[in-house]
Amino acid sequence: MTTTAHVSASTGAEPPDPTDRAEPALPEPLAPRARFFPSLAAVYRAQLSRARVARIPLLFVATFQSVGIMILMRGVVDGGGGSEARAVVAGSSVLVVAFVALNLLAQYFGQLRASGGLDHYATLPVPPASVVLGAAAAYASFTLPGTLVTAVFGCVLFGLPMGGLWILIAVVPLAGAALAGLGAALGLLAPRQELATLAGQLGMSAALLLGVLPPERMPAVIVWARDLLPSTYGVEAFARTFAPHPDWAAVGLDLGVCAAVGVLSLFVATKAYRRAAVR
Repeated sequence: MTTTAHVSASTGAEPPDPTDRAEPALPEPLAPRARFFPSLAAVYRAQLSRARVARIPLLFVATFQSVGIMILMRGVVDGGGGSEARAVVAGSSVLVVAFVALNLLAQYFGQLRASGGLDHYATLPVPPASVVLGAAAAYASFTLPGTLVTAVFGCVLFGLPMGGLWILIAVVPLAGAALAGLGAALGLLAPRQELATLAGQLGMSAALLLGVLPPERMPAVIVWARDLLPSTYGVEAFARTFAPHPDWAAVGLDLGVCAAVGVLSLFVATKAYRRAAVR
């Protein structure tokens, strides 16, 4: 203590206060996190440009498959606007959505997880929901032309009116959201890429068998299973518009179920994405 006082007196400086401590350096402020809707738009544009290369083969395969099913069913189902004809046309049209939004999206996310592609999105400052929704919306965007072509062809083939085709503007995005969320969840939750592909194929097969075949010819157990499939409510909403006097309240209820299932399935897919991205 004497030495410190002597040095301070000789230099003319005040002795340091032992109670003074250096303030800890404050961390530099981080950049603000990207907002949801701009991130969603960016992911959507990126996925859309990526899938644009395969757009023509994609639309051709999905549409040709549904048109071929209707031609086969025309041999066992009478035309003239009956309930069975309505079910076949509506189910075949929504099947285009199932092929893209459920089957291909399950394969895409399964491949993305297996190849480590999720690491790229995990390093970006974007909300996980924007990644799932952006990819789902990009894949579902390709389904509207094929769905419309299938519906028009089916109306001509089975003698159904075309006045209610405008409902596809609501059916395609709502059924697409429900099926895309389901497809993304299957792809992200599957432990292996092969299982994700298998799950997508089985889901599309279920949409084919339970959506295209008339429910009047199915046993009760199959009808109950049909009610569990999200695309069923899009099929029912579209099929009701072919009636001479559609029950619009029932159409709205079916579309509401599609919307609710879409929100739930996309929420599950977002949770699955977060789980897969941190591994």
